[in-house]
Amino acid sequence: MAHDDLAIRGPAAAPPTTFPTQSADGAGPSRPAAAEAVPEHAGEAGPAGRWLPRIVIAGLVLAALNLRPAITSLGALMKEVRDGLGMSGTVAGLLTSVPALCFAVFGIAAPRLARRWGPGAIVCAGMAAIAVGVAVRPYAGGTAGFLVGSALALAGIAVGNVLLPVVIKTWFPRRVGPMTGLYSMALALGTSLAAALTVPMTGALGGSWRTGLTVWALLAALAVLPWLAVVRQRRTAPEAPRSGAQAPGETPIRITSSPTAWALAAFFGLQATAAYITMGWMPQIFRDAGVSASTAGVLLAVTMAVGVPLSFVLPPLASRMRHQGPLVALLGICGMAGYTGLWLAPAAGSWVWALLMGIANCSFPLALTMIGMRSSSPAGVVKLSAFAQSVGYLISIPGPLLVGTLYQHSGGWGLPIALMDGLMVPQIAVGVLAGRDRRIEDER
Repeated sequence: MAHDDLAIRGPAAAPPTTFPTQSADGAGPSRPAAAEAVPEHAGEAGPAGRWLPRIVIAGLVLAALNLRPAITSLGALMKEVRDGLGMSGTVAGLLTSVPALCFAVFGIAAPRLARRWGPGAIVCAGMAAIAVGVAVRPYAGGTAGFLVGSALALAGIAVGNVLLPVVIKTWFPRRVGPMTGLYSMALALGTSLAAALTVPMTGALGGSWRTGLTVWALLAALAVLPWLAVVRQRRTAPEAPRSGAQAPGETPIRITSSPTAWALAAFFGLQATAAYITMGWMPQIFRDAGVSASTAGVLLAVTMAVGVPLSFVLPPLASRMRHQGPLVALLGICGMAGYTGLWLAPAAGSWVWALLMGIANCSFPLALTMIGMRSSSPAGVVKLSAFAQSVGYLISIPGPLLVGTLYQHSGGWGLPIALMDGLMVPQIAVGVLAGRDRRIEDER
């Protein structure tokens, strides 16, 4: 049976404790993987077992679609939300930093929850939290209730951020690149759809910002269904090792002692910084240069839409390479060129700069791919994903705030753009280190 077919269907009987996996570049066999690297559907026979991997794929796509609409839909209606709740400018500014903070704080808890209940159950609970949080926050009674509902939704997003790469590594260990590409493309698509459709849907549904925000809860509720099927099937199947559980006799992974983990966390944080700055400030840069508000919004949509096809192509390409450093450098150079263009001729070359920054933002799916490749087991991926994303999102918090401060005090975009351009240099440096062909298990 071909490897790809095996990855989709799974064997009819449980495989031995260890088995040879493909190397990171997909070129051939590598070191034996621990027992928990066996796909979770191993050992499940019958129609339900054969369909379960397909249900996991559907759940993966639906979950990825829900990891950003709670944020980008709010951005599209921020003025209406502020007016409706009497929200101060300070609180509104806090809302732009809350997502990264919640991702860092709640992401830390994901590995422990996954060890106790399994990643599928926690992803299911995360989708339910998104649905409830998005549905109740517009009606929770004032600014405090809105923040609490938002925090609940962001908690669900945080565990999804950390655990969906683990689901990929656990269920499809031989197809990390293609499945990460599918996941990344769905995430980019959900981001773009929420940004583009929230305002027109609000108008079509009567013009209330509360309805415009609440409607995205339906998509999150839909994402709960396939994960309920996964959890139910796993309860009736023979017990398998939990993703994140340590294999018998295996040396514990000390994630904070791994140079690769720190390099990957720094790379993740710097690329997130660039993405949040781009999403938060790029339209204002164009508008200050004389571009109309509507065109500035379209330029941002172009930047975000570029990631949809590239997020599908980039992870499989990266997974075939022993060293992802060249891709890191290429994306970083695109970012530097885009920021330099914003400084020199923001209006004249606006479409080119938007395209270049969209390409640069594809450092996100590349980082996710490297998380899956820098560990040889799902247990390692759980720890690495939680560490890299939690530390990374903490790193990303000051960036957008610093850009706003520099803009306010300098009266122009020269210093902020210089900062944005300069941050590409360390991003490339740590990304090249993170892209080296090694595993965190080899660094303990």
